[in-house]
Amino acid sequence: MTTTTPPVTLDDVRDAAARLDGVAHRTPVLRSRTLDALVGAEVFLKCENFQRVGAFKFRGAYNAASRLTPEQRARGIAAYSSGNHAQAVALAARELGTTAVIVMPEDAPPSKREATAAYGAEIVTYDRYGGDRVAIAEALAAERGLSLIPPYEHPHVIAGQGTAALELLEETGELDALVAPVGGGGLIAGSATAAKALHPGIRVLGVEPEAGDDTKRSLEAGRRVTVPVPHTIADGQALHTPGELTFSLNRWLLDGIVLVSDDEIRDAMRFAFERLKIVVEPSGATPLAALLTGRAGRLPRRVGVIVSGGNVDAGRFARLCGTAR
Repeated sequence: MTTTTPPVTLDDVRDAAARLDGVAHRTPVLRSRTLDALVGAEVFLKCENFQRVGAFKFRGAYNAASRLTPEQRARGIAAYSSGNHAQAVALAARELGTTAVIVMPEDAPPSKREATAAYGAEIVTYDRYGGDRVAIAEALAAERGLSLIPPYEHPHVIAGQGTAALELLEETGELDALVAPVGGGGLIAGSATAAKALHPGIRVLGVEPEAGDDTKRSLEAGRRVTVPVPHTIADGQALHTPGELTFSLNRWLLDGIVLVSDDEIRDAMRFAFERLKIVVEPSGATPLAALLTGRAGRLPRRVGVIVSGGNVDAGRFARLCGTAR
C-alpha cells in the first residue's frame, strides 16, 4: 500500500503564516446578531476586504514571491489576473524590491487596473473572450526571463490563501462549516486544507455564480469541465475551468458547491453595506448570498464565512446596489 503526500499540507499553510506575519494584515472576524437570526446559525465573517490590496490574494502572492531567489527577484515577476491577484503581485513585488508585469483583461474593472498600476506594475491587456491569458503570460515570462506566479495554480499561492482560514479558526475555535467563494479554487483549496486538518468533521462548501459553475460541474463529472467564459458581475469568479492543481485538492476536500445568481449577489452586497456596514465586491459576497438565500441548505450551529474581498469602485457599487429590487 502506498500513500501520496498532497501538494499542500497544514504545515505548508503554517509556514506561509510565519512568512506573512507582520506583512499581511490579520483581518477582523465580524459578527452580526441580525445575520445570525436571519440564517439560523452563529456566523463568523472573516473579512478579507480589509486585507492589503483589499482582498485575500495578497496572502498567496507574497508567500510565493518571498520564496524567489535573489537572482529571480532581480529579473522580475509575471502574473495574469482580472484584478485582485494583479494588485497582490504588484504590491508583493514592490515590497520585495522587484518589478511585475501583469496580464489583465481589457474589461477588468478600471479601479483594479488603476490600483495595479499605482503599485508600480506594467500592465499588458488582452481580450477575455478571445485571448488566452495563460499563454500570453507564459510567453512574456519566457521572453523576459520573469518568474510566473499564477493566481491559483501554485502550491505556495494555495498555502498562502489557506492562512485566512487558519487565522479564522485560531480566533473562533472549532467550526461546524466553512463557506468560501470559488473562482480558480486556490482560496477554498488552501482553506479546506487547513480546516480539515485541524477539524476533520468540518463541512466545507464552495460558492460559485450560476453563470460560472465550472467547479460544480467538474466535481459532478469527476474531472475538470470547461464552460463558456461566464458573463457575471462576479468578475473574480469569471473562469471557464478549475485549475488542475486546485481541482486535485478540491475534489477530495469539498463537501459541495452552491450556486447563486447575480441578483442574489447584489442583494448580499446591499445587505453587507446596509446591515453589516462593510463594502464587499461581488465575488466576495457570494458566500453571504448562499447563506441569506438558504441555498447553502440547513446550516449547523457555527459557520465560518470568508468574505474574500472588497475591491469595487464607488460608481460600480452604486450601479449594482443602488436600486432596490
